[in-house]
Amino acid sequence: MSAVEMVSRIERRRKWSASEKAALLAEIEAEGGRVALVARRHRVSESLLYNWRSARKAALAAARGPEPVEFLQLGVVGDRSAPSALAGPGLIEVDLPNGVRFRVDASVNEKALTRVLRALKGAV
Repeated sequence: MSAVEMVSRIERRRKWSASEKAALLAEIEAEGGRVALVARRHRVSESLLYNWRSARKAALAAARGPEPVEFLQLGVVGDRSAPSALAGPGLIEVDLPNGVRFRVDASVNEKALTRVLRALKGAV
């Protein structure tokens, strides 16, 4: 019986400095956001670059802190005695200055309502 010699290469994880990460992320932005192109050029995983970009966005958002709360002037519109199909306890109707109107009831999902209000913020 003959002896078999196995040669294997152990590949270790590379340690990236903050400046190296920043340089690659800046290169992605310079390339118009084409992660695949930069990943291929530097022989790194696309997912690694996406993770770095996501972590940077999260860190920037955390550093800015929460968005300030803005209040809109509210008022009663129309005849309160008129019957409405949506009328009921907990009904909220919002009329924005640009003419956008929406209604929610007490069972509205807070996260969904927050997303809607953020989307409408630009429309005000």
